[in-house]
Amino acid sequence: MAIFKERINRREPSFLQLIVLLTLIQLFIALLTNGFALSSDEAMWHYIGRNWFRNGLVPYSGGVDNHSPLIFAVFGLSDKLFGVNYWFPRLLGTLCQSVGVFYIYKSATHIAGKQAGLLAMSLYGLSVMWHGADGRYTSYTETYEVMFMIISFYFFVSAGAKKRYFISGFFAAIGMGFRLSGVFGIIALFIASFNKTRNCTLAFCLGVLSGMVFLGSILLLAGINFREVYLYGFGDNFGRGSTTDHNFLWRATQFHNLFFYSEVILFYPLAMAYVFINRRVDWLVLWAIFEFAGINIIGNYARVDLKGLLPPLSLMGSLVIARLNVPLKYSLIVIWVCFSPKIVEPILNFTRLFTGEFQKAENYCHEPVIQPDESAGRQLGLWIRANTKPQEKVLVAGYGSQVQVYSERISPGIYFNATQTQIAKDRFYRDLSGNEPEMILVPLFPEYQQYIDADLRQYIGRLVAKDYYLDRCMFNYNVYRIKK
Repeated sequence: MAIFKERINRREPSFLQLIVLLTLIQLFIALLTNGFALSSDEAMWHYIGRNWFRNGLVPYSGGVDNHSPLIFAVFGLSDKLFGVNYWFPRLLGTLCQSVGVFYIYKSATHIAGKQAGLLAMSLYGLSVMWHGADGRYTSYTETYEVMFMIISFYFFVSAGAKKRYFISGFFAAIGMGFRLSGVFGIIALFIASFNKTRNCTLAFCLGVLSGMVFLGSILLLAGINFREVYLYGFGDNFGRGSTTDHNFLWRATQFHNLFFYSEVILFYPLAMAYVFINRRVDWLVLWAIFEFAGINIIGNYARVDLKGLLPPLSLMGSLVIARLNVPLKYSLIVIWVCFSPKIVEPILNFTRLFTGEFQKAENYCHEPVIQPDESAGRQLGLWIRANTKPQEKVLVAGYGSQVQVYSERISPGIYFNATQTQIAKDRFYRDLSGNEPEMILVPLFPEYQQYIDADLRQYIGRLVAKDYYLDRCMFNYNVYRIKK
């Protein structure tokens, strides 16, 4: 019997084997997806980052999006090193995500031993790759925010001295610097700190404050306007036309899809078992509660928002499974079978590496008029780059950030994608007044009519009718050139 147990233990995977395997699977998913091109969000950040690093146009003078300048810097660095590409930000994001997996392992190991650590890293490392959590997009701000929050919680739970509470607060502030939703994790830690001494709470708060001062100093040295950070990153994200402008029915539908029509339901029995066993609200439950509250308060219900909820759920799940005293080998087999992500899309895209482009220009500009995907947007952008001069400006009306970024041409206004608050509209009209671009692309697909306000569409229509001529149709965009 002892020999049999020894053989089982020899076959148990090590931490290093698991983290290498998880990283390789994540790279396979992240790099072999959506047309080998930047997504719409990635394209916005790359465009702003490129204008910053290449043209000296700091956020938000070189383009507006409601995200942190830190993510623009990541994509600006990517452009500086490798030009327009999608792979470097996803590679960097995957490495950061693996750091998060490592600290999940350390947290669980600190609480309940190595077996719990291996279970936790498997639960988290697999779930973060789910389609339901937009596992393809490791380059998104959530990756960096969640990584720093995981590190922050590790230093908090393993703290034996006040300086570790300070470090915990500092990392939490850096996470919030990437994404404001990090404040919900900070609140959870702040409340949990009341179970410690008053000095520990003070050290944590000083750490948060120091992190905020550190980030603020960097932004100040970079020449970024703090008023614009507030306005574009927070203030103009509420009300009509903003990213949070959704009715109750839409929110209820998205809530159902996110929490009941995705793989996250696999965690629910484990989370309920954890609460039942402990019969108290500890730091893990607080973390999960505030992350859940943050998703609902923000109210966008994007799949990627789930990434903030997965670390506490994974830790709770690992602690429950570890208590069952099932041999580690069998527990890991069940977890890897049940929690593994679907990889159909990357497998299909892998075959396309050998067949070339799968979006052809002849498939567009006739019925049915569909919105081009990432691959087609990349090809259209490359066509624009080949058919315009570097100093010429190009306006892509509506949702065209991918086309804009691959064209490597500057938009005539800081709003280069669809943002329809009153502040955005006024600035858009002002930027285009007396600053007409050499080329304007107007979408033909129905989403342009459906989601872009009529006054914006009418303004573009009057502009092209007055000063432009129709050159051609490309990938379901009418291409207009200015009359000489």
